[in-house]
Amino acid sequence: MRGASLPTHQRRWASDTVPSKTTLSSSTSPGTDSNSAEEFVEVTLDLQDDDTIILRSVEPATVLNVDNGTDTPASASVSRSPTIKRSSSNRLRQFSQELKAEAVAKAKQFSQELKAELRKFSWGHGHAAQALSGFDSALAARALRKQRAQLDRTRSGAQKALRGLRFISNNKANAWEEVENNFNKLAKDGFLFRSDFAQCIGMKESKEFALEMFDALSRRRRLKVEKISKEELYEYWSQITDQSFDSRLQIFFDMVDKNEDGRITEAEVKEIIMLSASANKLSRLKEQAEEYAALIMEELDPERLGYIELWQLETLLLQKDTYLSYSQALSYTSQALSQNLQGLRKKSRIRRMSTKLLYYLEENWKRIWVLSLWIMIMIGLFIWKFLQYKQKGAFVVMHYCVLAAKGAAETLKFNMALILLPVCRNTITWLRSTKLGLFVPFDDNINFHKTIAAAIVIGVILHAGNHLACDFPRLINSTPDEYSLYLHDFGARKPTYMDLVKGPEGVTGILMVICMAIAFILATKWFRRNLIKLPKPFDRITGFNAFWYSHHLFVIVYILLIIHGVFLYLVHIWYRKTTWMYLAVPVLLYAGERVLRFFRSGFYTVRLLKVAIYPGGVLTLQMSKPPQFRYKSGQYMFVQCPAVSPFEWHPFSITSAPGDDYLSVHIRQLGDWTQELKRLFSEVCEPPVAGKSGLLRADETTKKSLPKLLIDGPYGAPAQDYRKYDVLLLVGLGIGATPFISILKDLLNNIVKMEEQADLASDTSSTSDLSNGSNESTAPNRVSPKRKKTLKTTNAYFYWVTREQGSFDWFKGVMNEVADLDQRGVIEMHNYLTSVYEEGDARSALITMVQALNHAKNGVDIVSGTRVRTHFARPKWKNVLSKLSSKHCNARIGVFYCGAPVLAKELSKLCYEFNQKSCTKFEFHKEHF
Repeated sequence: MRGASLPTHQRRWASDTVPSKTTLSSSTSPGTDSNSAEEFVEVTLDLQDDDTIILRSVEPATVLNVDNGTDTPASASVSRSPTIKRSSSNRLRQFSQELKAEAVAKAKQFSQELKAELRKFSWGHGHAAQALSGFDSALAARALRKQRAQLDRTRSGAQKALRGLRFISNNKANAWEEVENNFNKLAKDGFLFRSDFAQCIGMKESKEFALEMFDALSRRRRLKVEKISKEELYEYWSQITDQSFDSRLQIFFDMVDKNEDGRITEAEVKEIIMLSASANKLSRLKEQAEEYAALIMEELDPERLGYIELWQLETLLLQKDTYLSYSQALSYTSQALSQNLQGLRKKSRIRRMSTKLLYYLEENWKRIWVLSLWIMIMIGLFIWKFLQYKQKGAFVVMHYCVLAAKGAAETLKFNMALILLPVCRNTITWLRSTKLGLFVPFDDNINFHKTIAAAIVIGVILHAGNHLACDFPRLINSTPDEYSLYLHDFGARKPTYMDLVKGPEGVTGILMVICMAIAFILATKWFRRNLIKLPKPFDRITGFNAFWYSHHLFVIVYILLIIHGVFLYLVHIWYRKTTWMYLAVPVLLYAGERVLRFFRSGFYTVRLLKVAIYPGGVLTLQMSKPPQFRYKSGQYMFVQCPAVSPFEWHPFSITSAPGDDYLSVHIRQLGDWTQELKRLFSEVCEPPVAGKSGLLRADETTKKSLPKLLIDGPYGAPAQDYRKYDVLLLVGLGIGATPFISILKDLLNNIVKMEEQADLASDTSSTSDLSNGSNESTAPNRVSPKRKKTLKTTNAYFYWVTREQGSFDWFKGVMNEVADLDQRGVIEMHNYLTSVYEEGDARSALITMVQALNHAKNGVDIVSGTRVRTHFARPKWKNVLSKLSSKHCNARIGVFYCGAPVLAKELSKLCYEFNQKSCTKFEFHKEHF
């Protein structure tokens, strides 16, 4: 048997050389005529585990000429026999004689079995010949495909390959040192056990994948071991980190080819798909592994031989980009790139600093003038009171302590009034739609609210600190003469320190400080976002509920503040007690807004139409839209569920479009209120019927009654201004995609309307041409007013980054609808799944292949279940903005973001950098609630 004589490191199917006659020549067997030219054939058999034999091929064989040391082919066909190079004639002759003797023995053994198997075919001898011919045709077709694939492996394809099939994503220069340190920690008696291999090489998160790689590398050395030494680990590491693509491809192939026969069957493909799905946390992919394995075999094995080889796997890996024609990265020309990167030329230091200053002023001039005005007002009030009290007699005794305390008190009155205005949401929503929105940054209302709160803290420290630590001690230590001359406002009898603290001013002041301290502390992100874990029962003072209820202490604070401002020691005339004057308008405005919410929420009666619970703890509520409820895409509304809490209102982005006849919100379970809301709706929901999405669903036909909801809004948000930009870049992290879903729907509705108008204009023009040639110019004039109302936005790019595969179910319908109806390519969508290793990593290589094949065949992405391609890992935002800048020269691009603050800083910084480098203008906006 020829395969038995192959070196152990070569991987081939065993093929037996069988003579066509029982008499062999002397060149192939001792004792035969050397001049006889016998004809040999090479028979490829598949020996199965159940002792059955499958005939693979029959083709002319190569005759070994020992004397010349060369292979003489018996026909023009390409030989598959191993080539033996001539070293020394004696050793070669001895080896060849052993080889031929073994081949003859094997040939005799299998010749009879082959004849018996061929006789068993039901179609007889003639059909058997046809079957052999069919196998030959299939093998010839595959050989031709292999030859073409080798020719197609261009230099560019090889370069792409070098970036693929990386087993170690971050292969640093000192990577081996880290592995060696891990070995020293994990090794026992100088050996590393198989179970610790994944942790040792830094693949702890993909332990199953690492163990399969360990077994494949061990099989290469013809070993089946449970532990390895440091030298063996270094050998394994060298193979894993080999820069040669062929080497990495062979390791990957060996991981799949567990029986070492050089061929991969459908069952083996299924197993590696399940392994890759497990490593990338794609549970749904595991369930469909059999279907995708069949898809790969259908693509790579058109001859239906039942196996694929190494070169076919390589071809699929190198050519996967040809299948990924959907949702491709942005394209741009080198000319546009050169035009937009003129700013990269070196500038002088002064020029760079002046450019940065000008850009900073251009980006922040609204914030700068508002903050400057606010600070100047505080400074003016402080100086006014400082100079006013300097003229009073109390200054002689208390000196500058009383001046600082009274100056801080005046700024406190101003800030306590001003802090209410940024949270008057209805007023802010109305003002942002006026021309005042061109000069005031209403999108920063919450940040301004927080800034004022910080100023209040400083004012309280100055005011209370100076009184308690300076003014009061100076007062009680004053002489009788000083008291009678300068401090008689405090009463006929000089008070003690406790008298001052127990008085109306002292009690109200201390109570205000306590209430404000509680509200301020529980409003910090550590408490509001549950970043601090406290033991029970103290855990109740963390979370959104604690923040919400503690903030309502402001009612008590404002009552105490008015009382505090009435009982003043040094002021007795009523109109000089100005606290109530500061507070009157803001308090009435805020109270009016709360009353408006109360009545409006009762007026906006909604009826739940559909409820769905999706993976990831997301609750979708679809409700009837009140006739008076008018909103813009990107805005949000408040939702209350009396069954959960009759007092709490929570803001959620509206995910329906203004043109829809319903309202919808998507709520993710993140806190106490949302958790209870989801539990409440889960009790009335039922498993979905066939064809419906979601884990649980309910609608108007559900037997159980749905909980009642109240809504209030809409309220303004940065995203509602998307229409004033030429190009949109919408970035959502997880549930942060919600404000942009409404924008995508609205854009889609506008696209459909524009196409309908274009069709109407075309039809009208055609009708006019047919009816009266003289009216050719009237038809376009009739539609010109509609054309003036066309949307300014020409392109929108939506990037959705999530870490759970089930998240794509939330907006699957919207994504498919956009992909179907957006024939002009206005909207480009990109889904990113961070739980999957980045493209090029060996752990996601097979998933990328299946993804490309399935979309090419069925038009559906295997990860998201939509027509939108899912990319792996995180986007490279610098590349995204670079390509946008190059593709849309001189455009005004609105960058809207909703998600974690960390990425907001990165995107804001990138917008700043590209605005300096290119002629494209990026304007960054972050959603605030």
